[in-house]
Amino acid sequence: MASVMSIVTKTGDQGTSALMYNRRVSKCHPRLEACGTVDELNAALGLARATAPDRFGQEQLLAAQKEIVGLMGELATAQEDMPRYMREGYALVNLGMVTRLEKAVSDLEAQEAHGRGWATPGATLHTAALDMARAVCRRAERRVCALQEAKEIHRAEPLIYLNRLSDLLWLMARRAENAGATPESGNLRA
Repeated sequence: MASVMSIVTKTGDQGTSALMYNRRVSKCHPRLEACGTVDELNAALGLARATAPDRFGQEQLLAAQKEIVGLMGELATAQEDMPRYMREGYALVNLGMVTRLEKAVSDLEAQEAHGRGWATPGATLHTAALDMARAVCRRAERRVCALQEAKEIHRAEPLIYLNRLSDLLWLMARRAENAGATPESGNLRA
């Protein structure tokens, strides 16, 4: 029987956690706050994808989930370790990803999926999940912005990516509301 390494390492019991390359920081370090928020975003996108009634939504959300795995790795790497991270070929958020999101936004805007004023989340399970993902995305954006201001990260692409992703999530939720989702796709309207 093969030995399986336990998830219980006890290395975080003193209030620290490991970044890439075993660099330890406080669990409340701004870099870990950003990583944790992007991890929450990934889970929120998963919920939105699980409730998505259409292929467009499922594909957009899955693509974003795959892309933000790279973002989490990038955020989990201290600035002094970035040359090693890049040399080892780990994914970085790039402008091609931003362009993909901008195209999806344009496609939705062409369908007049704008919405006016403030949204009241919860028209359907799916739109509530999209709005939750958008709110978490905006929080991730604020955490990444704080890292940039603290000179903890130097690349602009992560912040730009999160900004475009939150725009896309907003439009996807408004489109789903306008489409009047059916009970089979999670409509919880009274």
